[in-house]
Amino acid sequence: MMIDTGAAGLLFESLRADALTSPDHLRELYSQPNPTSLRKENDRLTEEARALIGCSSLVFIGSADAEGRADVTPRGGPAGFVSVLDERTLAIPDATGNKRLDTMHNVLQTGRVGLLFLIPGRPDTLRANGRACVSARPELLARLTPVGKQPVTAIVVQVEQVYPHCPKSLMRGNAWKPERWLPADAQPTSAEVTLAQLNLPGLTVDQIEEAERESLRLRYE
Repeated sequence: MMIDTGAAGLLFESLRADALTSPDHLRELYSQPNPTSLRKENDRLTEEARALIGCSSLVFIGSADAEGRADVTPRGGPAGFVSVLDERTLAIPDATGNKRLDTMHNVLQTGRVGLLFLIPGRPDTLRANGRACVSARPELLARLTPVGKQPVTAIVVQVEQVYPHCPKSLMRGNAWKPERWLPADAQPTSAEVTLAQLNLPGLTVDQIEEAERESLRLRYE
């Protein structure tokens, strides 16, 4: 069957017309999961999981708003910047970013997040999902690791699911192998992408590059 690309924006609708809608049909296409991949899911943080989070300097936060519009955002800081408060509770300090506050708005609406913890150079990851809230309680913020400066708020997560994720995706993507990375001149630069997104007459790549350098110089402000 040929894929009808049609007019711009219609490709998705074309593919959705015969897309899967039944969990049973989906399962028929795959073999059953390895029992270990099911058994390793837990509802609390073991000492080993807590230690791994203490080594992580990067976490991706998945969230969605009340209408189901999804978002994923990275948060970085010194290793262990995400605090383990107890075996069921995590706190992610706020750090200055683009000030859109997308993740926190989503948490306010739905009260849920999914987390993916990474350690640079390590191919396996740790996933955690659960309830969430945004806290500005001073005594909580005072005990968190600041990312440049004291946080204004923190996302607090009550863990409901936690499990280690296999390394295959990062290995396939050669995430930690610089020799396999595309050279810089084979990629659009950040400034070029931003220029196309903004589409403002008179704005130049040089101006955006200067703004990016200034933003990174003041990354903790």
